[in-house]
Amino acid sequence: MGLGWSSAEERQPLLPPPPPQHQQQQQRRRPQQLQQPRGAAGSPAVPVPVPVPVRRLAPAAGRVYGRRWLVLLLFSLLGFAQGLLWNTWGPIQNSARLAFGFSGWDIALLVFWGPIGFAPCFFFMWLMDKKGLRVTVLLTSSLMVLGAGLRCVPVSDLEIRKKLIHGGQLLNGLAGPTVMNAAPFLSTTWFSPDERATATAIASLLNYLGAAGAFLVGPLVVPSPNGTSHHLLVSQSNTEHIKDRIEAVLYAEFGMVSLIFSAALAYFPSRPPFPPSVAAASQRLSYRRSFCRLLSNFRFLMIALAYAIPLGVFSGWSGVLDLILTPVHVSQVDAGWIGFWSIVGGCVVGIAMARFADFIRGMLKFILLLLLSGATLASTWFTLTCLTSVTHLPLTTATLYTSCILLGIFLNSSVPIFFELFVETVYPVPEGITCGVVTFLSNVFMGVLLFFLTFYHTEFSWFNWCLPGSCLLGLLLILCFRESYDRLYLDVVVSV
Repeated sequence: MGLGWSSAEERQPLLPPPPPQHQQQQQRRRPQQLQQPRGAAGSPAVPVPVPVPVRRLAPAAGRVYGRRWLVLLLFSLLGFAQGLLWNTWGPIQNSARLAFGFSGWDIALLVFWGPIGFAPCFFFMWLMDKKGLRVTVLLTSSLMVLGAGLRCVPVSDLEIRKKLIHGGQLLNGLAGPTVMNAAPFLSTTWFSPDERATATAIASLLNYLGAAGAFLVGPLVVPSPNGTSHHLLVSQSNTEHIKDRIEAVLYAEFGMVSLIFSAALAYFPSRPPFPPSVAAASQRLSYRRSFCRLLSNFRFLMIALAYAIPLGVFSGWSGVLDLILTPVHVSQVDAGWIGFWSIVGGCVVGIAMARFADFIRGMLKFILLLLLSGATLASTWFTLTCLTSVTHLPLTTATLYTSCILLGIFLNSSVPIFFELFVETVYPVPEGITCGVVTFLSNVFMGVLLFFLTFYHTEFSWFNWCLPGSCLLGLLLILCFRESYDRLYLDVVVSV
């Protein structure tokens, strides 16, 4: 168990009320063997009754159900599909410009609908807190079905078609708050304490894996204009062929989302019949009190900034990775593969780290220190490598691949560990509200960074230096953070 517990005053509201005083006195009594006093004639006296101690029954152990893996699978597939739909256009932007007449601003806006979709984040947090997971998931999946359907409407007018595609991307972006914030809520509701971190990692990282899958699906199915024609003007038949392949991807994604929605509609319960732990059955704070608790908790604000700043900067940096690597002569294809392997590596390492945290509890701060230290070193290596004229470090494809992929692995794998530490720190604040606030902050920092990029886009060295600076700041905040495990304390102390 970790050494950093919360104070006694902070733990007191988590424990059940003590039994009445007369029961406590009876619990402290022990049966004693009474001697038989002898009378005057030596005859034995009437034995005195021995008081029977009153035992206080311990709370029943939590119960887990095999169906929890089905619930986790459906939610993870929903997150995978949302990430896949969000990143549809980035890897095939050249083909999309030719087929639908998209401009550079259109491509940027199609990606930016994801962060914009977090605007009603607090509504989805309230809905999850009041109505439960099933209602929230069904609303989220229905928005994704509607958005994927809008992108498939066969309209001959390209201007109307572009507006429908933008509308579909916006609706898919509105699903982001649920698929990115509900993972700790699902793991607490369905999984035992020794499985929670693993379930959180799977549910949260599959969204990233879906975005990585778009780097494979798009280029493999949709041909590139440069690779299919050697003429200055691309033929009309080639344009129609590219458009048909893009529409095939859109129809396939619509079918996948519809299938997931049908499965969730058929079976996706809000909670199991019996809770898996004491923490899952305990009462949580109200919506208003939760925000007051979060904003007044200095320790939470520390780790919220430690998460939001480096993850927000890294998300914005990843979105324009091809622009950053172009001055060092890295092609768009290579930039896509770098993004793919960094996300896949982060998912694998994140699940492994979460499993380690389940086996050895109370080590979340230590794991985050390791991951942020590695991210700081990797980002510094990448930034100095790009300044080869000053540092004279070797600038090769291998060094760029290694530094970028290591950076993605360290930062992406820290997401589920951060989520678990957030919930442990501010318990009994509901999990959806806690993770919603920090994810919203992360998107704010990403938006601010991209806003400055619109003014300073001719030179990217300042953007690269933001990476090691943000990782170092997050590392210092975690180093000064006093960890506590209030939810785990409740499970261990009350369940024993």
